[in-house]
Amino acid sequence: MKKSELNVATIGCGRISEKHLASYQTEDVGGRLVAVCDLDAEKAAEKGGKYGVPWYTDYHEMIKAHPEIEVLDVMTPSGMHAKHVLDLAPYGKHIITEKPMALRVEDCDAMIKACEKHGCRLFVVKQNRYNRAVVAARKALEENRFGRMVMGTIRVRWRRDQAYYNQADWRGTWELDGGVMSQQATHHLDLLQWFMGPIESLQCRTATRLMDIEVEDTAVAILKFKSGALGAFEATVATRPEDLEGSMSLLGENGSVIIGGPAVNRVDYWKFIEQREEDLEIQQMFSQEVPNVYGHGHLPYLRAAMSALLENAPGPVEGASGMTNINILTALYESAARGGEPVTLETPVTKARIGRKAVLGNPRQE
Repeated sequence: MKKSELNVATIGCGRISEKHLASYQTEDVGGRLVAVCDLDAEKAAEKGGKYGVPWYTDYHEMIKAHPEIEVLDVMTPSGMHAKHVLDLAPYGKHIITEKPMALRVEDCDAMIKACEKHGCRLFVVKQNRYNRAVVAARKALEENRFGRMVMGTIRVRWRRDQAYYNQADWRGTWELDGGVMSQQATHHLDLLQWFMGPIESLQCRTATRLMDIEVEDTAVAILKFKSGALGAFEATVATRPEDLEGSMSLLGENGSVIIGGPAVNRVDYWKFIEQREEDLEIQQMFSQEVPNVYGHGHLPYLRAAMSALLENAPGPVEGASGMTNINILTALYESAARGGEPVTLETPVTKARIGRKAVLGNPRQE
């Protein structure tokens, strides 16, 4: 009989874990939660108790105690993803890791090679690709309804306060976190490249305006795509007094689409030169209300990952795609560190500090 679900254990019981844990309670997700782990025993016990599974503070012990585990879902601090995936790969379990995949391109490469060596697949969570509004726009792109792309624009205007960064000593650091680009806006960077195609060059400037952190709380960039189209990227967590938007605009020779809302969750504008009857219902059918900026994409993302494993089929945002996102992110930081100088994705990384310890006495990027 065909297997209908996989045994999953989660590693990390922090802020984002509830989105994953709740998803595994859904009947058709294709994954069954069997254990949870976190270095913080209180957090691990709380999640284990809530979801009725054993909890651990050491993932090696957890895996040895549960040989039935088939998938490991990693939700640890961003700067620890590479270490943890490299630790876990030898067990031969498939791995899902939250964004960002890692903070350095070389770490992404090592993660991919380790998983290939040990026969396990590596997925990177990019749940916004599965928002209904984004799915509708992607379908239009694949049907060539836009024609030649002219411009893609991303705006992430969210609010984070100092208390958010003070929750853990790794937050807001170069070595383990990065700023608004690597954390809050990494999903949107992924969408921009996914829709607009390979990047030829980019320029970026960053600032730290309201937060007491090592990294940027505000960033702007312009991008030139290999197609000749242009891109504009704007991201900040210094929006006050509340989250404003996480949006994407797509402009093509044959039509324009704006996906708005706080989490690219709402069709704000949808019009093509050649209209279809279905276009009249797009806004109503594909817009979703969301409780917060995380949106509703985790469940369909995890469902797609489980299905890919069960069917031995291509999956959502596997290792190579995750590394492309980090390559773009690194180039943005390199350009910013060079004062906004244009760079390519092949430009040697000599100044970007992401994934590296801050320089003593000069922690901020100017």
